Amino acid sequence: MMDLTGKVVAITGASEGIGRTIAITLAAHGAKVVIGARNIEKLENVVREINNKGGKALAVKLDVSNRAGVNRFIDLAIEEFGRLDVMINNAGIVHLSNIDALDVEGWDQMIDINVKGVLYGMAAAIPVFKRQRSGHIVNIISTAGLKIVPTQGVYAGTKNAVRTIAEAFRQESDGSIRITGISPGYVKTDFAVKGISTDEQKATAGKAVEALGISPDAIANAVVYAIAQPKDVEVGDIVLRPAKQN
Repeated sequence: MMDLTGKVVAITGASEGIGRTIAITLAAHGAKVVIGARNIEKLENVVREINNKGGKALAVKLDVSNRAGVNRFIDLAIEEFGRLDVMINNAGIVHLSNIDALDVEGWDQMIDINVKGVLYGMAAAIPVFKRQRSGHIVNIISTAGLKIVPTQGVYAGTKNAVRTIAEAFRQESDGSIRITGISPGYVKTDFAVKGISTDEQKATAGKAVEALGISPDAIANAVVYAIAQPKDVEVGDIVLRPAKQN
């Protein structure tokens, strides 16, 4: 078992799905976790589950599209636990539709959360990591963008933007701040289904996730692996998809 005792980890989008599983898994490995999302009730349920198992967690109501809120999220993590070792940008949103459907509102939401939310997370964490001369950014991305398919154009675009930003940061870094991208394929959560507007498409997507989806535990275990490496080892990109996914 990889030991993360002493590490302080901030995780966005941690009230359910992949983010929730990451938080619980990291806490089980000894990390102290600060979790953020819009739904404070669900976050507090996660904190109770972690604390009941002997872990340490703090819940913070968070909208990653609000820069001041992200800064406060990181400030509270440091106030509570004294430092920050890992920033996990997991919060994301998806709206699936053909581009000519002109879901401009959905585009704006994806850009605000999937791109600007990640940038705000990085902007809040990097000054802390520079002061400490160590830190690790983990971006939960997607296999969207690795394979372009209809209805995912703008969503995939936001994910590829994060890939580009992360690679630029990796090259600019002196090595004291590591950065990792983790790209899940189909995962057994309701994330993708939430982003579909028609009942027929939701039913189709739900069947695909049920038939193909891997456990969110696989994503959480990949996060553990990446952040448990020695400081001079950077895990750049991990792709986790069902073996049957095209």
